[in-house]
Amino acid sequence: MTEEIANEFKEQIIYRLDESTRMVTLSLDQLLENDIWKRPNQSSNSVGNLIVHLCGNITQYAISSLGENEDKRKRDEEFAVDDALSKTELLNKLKLTVEKAKKIIKKISVEELMRKREVQGFRFSGIGIAIHITEHYSYHTGQIAFWTKQLKDKKSLGFYDGIDLNIKNENK
Repeated sequence: MTEEIANEFKEQIIYRLDESTRMVTLSLDQLLENDIWKRPNQSSNSVGNLIVHLCGNITQYAISSLGENEDKRKRDEEFAVDDALSKTELLNKLKLTVEKAKKIIKKISVEELMRKREVQGFRFSGIGIAIHITEHYSYHTGQIAFWTKQLKDKKSLGFYDGIDLNIKNENK
C-alpha cells in the first residue's frame, strides 16, 4: 500500500466518522431529554445505550487497539446503563471518543494499517479495524435515526436538507 492510498483511505474513514457524528447530532437535537433512555421494548436498546455502546466499541477498536492503549472495555455494562447521562453528556462523550479515534487514524502508518492484531477475539489488520469502526458506527447511527423517527413521527430528520439527492452521475 502506498502512502498516497493510505492517506486517501484514512481521509475517507474520517469523513464517514464525521458523517455519522453529524447524523447522530441531528437526531439527538430532535429528541427530548426523556426520550434518550426510552426503549422500543425490553429486547431493544435506547439511544443512550447505543451511544454508550458506540463509545465502548470505538475505544476498544481504535483508541485501545490502533492507539496501543490498554483495553478496559466492559461491553455488557454498555447495555445495562439506564438514565445515567444527559443528552449533552452523551453527545460530548461520543464526540470526544470519535475525535480521539480520528487523531489515531490520521497518524497511523502504512505498516500499522497492514499489521494484524487481536481485537475482541477477532484478528484484523489496521485497515480491517478502521473499516469495522466505520461500519459499526454507521449501523448504529441508522438505528438511532430510525428510533428518533419513531419517537417523533417524522419522515425525515433533515440529514440532507438543502441537497438535491436526485442529481444523476455524469459518465465521462
